[in-house]
Amino acid sequence: MTDEELVERYQSGDSSAAEILVEKYKQLVRIRARALYLTGGDREDLLQEGMIGLFNAMRTYRPDHGNGASFRTYASVCVSRQMYSAVQSSVRKKNQPLNESVSIEELEERQDDRKLGTADSPEAILLGRESESTLLREIRSVLSSYERVVLDLYLAGMDYRQIAEKLGKPDKSVDNALQRIRGKVQNLLRSREK
Repeated sequence: MTDEELVERYQSGDSSAAEILVEKYKQLVRIRARALYLTGGDREDLLQEGMIGLFNAMRTYRPDHGNGASFRTYASVCVSRQMYSAVQSSVRKKNQPLNESVSIEELEERQDDRKLGTADSPEAILLGRESESTLLREIRSVLSSYERVVLDLYLAGMDYRQIAEKLGKPDKSVDNALQRIRGKVQNLLRSREK
């Protein structure tokens, strides 16, 4: 049977004709898929798009319409158009969240591989903040009053020259204070690890 006869049988409800056509044209779909890249998808997605194009061709082919193109030519155009449409859709900005999304299974795999941190619960965030404020209190307790002032200004985003200017002290005095603060913090953190 010719392709055109198989299409006519498929359009009349013969599913075995569809199976024959799919088997015959799946290589064409594979060849078309090799030349394209689907953003956010894989080769399998392109193959599925190509098969949708093939089924559309089987459903809509009319040998008596158009310029009398063969089913093979018509199917080739339908498959290519379906794949190109999928590729064009994949690169549109409106699809960006979908293209960059990650499946739950992939998230679990990444988490198992330690590639992804777990989202902190509100309790964990609160405990982290409490731990941070406790550490800051401990640090401040080992600093002199001058070092505490320098630390506060440093944590406010000032560099040592700005701090020196604000306090009316030499740059070297502030730099030395920052060095002492670093040393005391390192000692404190080492003692906490023990």
